[in-house]
Amino acid sequence: MTQRTLAEINAKIQAKQAVVWTVAELKVRVKEWGTARCTRTVDVITTGTFEPMEASGAMLNLGQTDPPIKLQRCWLDGVPAYTGFGAVDVVIGASQICEEEGTERGGGHVIAALIAGDTVTLKALGQSTDCYPRTTLETRIRKDTINQFYLYNPRNLYQNFIVGVNGGDRTLYTYLGPLLPQLGNAVYACTGALSPLLNDPDLRCVGIGTKVFLGGGVGYIAWEGTQHFPLQKRLPNRVPIGPAATVALIGDAQQMQSRWVRGCFFKHYGSSLYLGVGVPFPVLDEQVITACAVQDKDIVVPVMDFAIPRRVRPSFGLVSYAQLKSGRITINGTQVRTAPLASIAWSMEVAEILKSWIEQGEFTLTEPVAPLPTERVFLAQDGLE
Repeated sequence: MTQRTLAEINAKIQAKQAVVWTVAELKVRVKEWGTARCTRTVDVITTGTFEPMEASGAMLNLGQTDPPIKLQRCWLDGVPAYTGFGAVDVVIGASQICEEEGTERGGGHVIAALIAGDTVTLKALGQSTDCYPRTTLETRIRKDTINQFYLYNPRNLYQNFIVGVNGGDRTLYTYLGPLLPQLGNAVYACTGALSPLLNDPDLRCVGIGTKVFLGGGVGYIAWEGTQHFPLQKRLPNRVPIGPAATVALIGDAQQMQSRWVRGCFFKHYGSSLYLGVGVPFPVLDEQVITACAVQDKDIVVPVMDFAIPRRVRPSFGLVSYAQLKSGRITINGTQVRTAPLASIAWSMEVAEILKSWIEQGEFTLTEPVAPLPTERVFLAQDGLE
């Protein structure tokens, strides 16, 4: 049985001798060669996704003014930012919307604009103190006129998700986009068998400290993500049947590329952030290959009716990603058109770029400093009785 260490793989990467496949390439070759030969051959498998990730945000340090200011309220291009971390530290969330009426713009657009090198207006009110006497600030900032500018995303890379449909009689505007009445469409967000964590169902290859492709630059898994739910029900192949594990990601936004970080707006819902994320898996043993060989037909996802406004919505059952990617699914005898929010082509390109970085010796792998929890329960919030 083939066994490798991360140190051995990194030595091959640094010598530009590592064999690297994207997960799409692996899925083809494992059918031809089998898992044993693939395990002997490949050193690293790269995965990628490009999809909206609204649980993302950015931390900015503006630098101090003269006279000094302690920010109390702040707006970036009209989008409220949070100021409660220090005198001139600002946090902006991707899903925070602009306060200017009729503006389809939010925090995701501000983050994307800064990464692109654009200028953003800043307006702020200060709390007057003896050490921070200034009370107002209006200026314009760019990423090269501020100190720290990094993404901190508390929930990315959902390990599976849901399919949204609408069994009601009017169009619903949701975080999946418009859902047409009377089962007029079905929308899904996950890339299925290409999705990073669906190829590592038991989180053997990733952990706190894992280095990743984040927005065209380098990032790291900082912690478990919010709503991390590894105890989700699973198929015999260990793939979850609904939303399961998540990760929190962090990375230097100064090094990111505007192509892979894009603001977006869902009509009558709000703003979000399209983000490219790629995760490399070291092939330490055959189990890694077995997990990454999973196919779209072997991964199922629940179809949820958004016409019922409850935390636990009625389900029309489970469908496979092979069915979703065919363009139509059948619900109660009705053919329903399907559409992905994620870009399959761009997700594959993320994996290809990460593959090239590793092949060129520019990106080595990191040993997690701690595992992600595998026993975390999911708690609901119903308020005080």
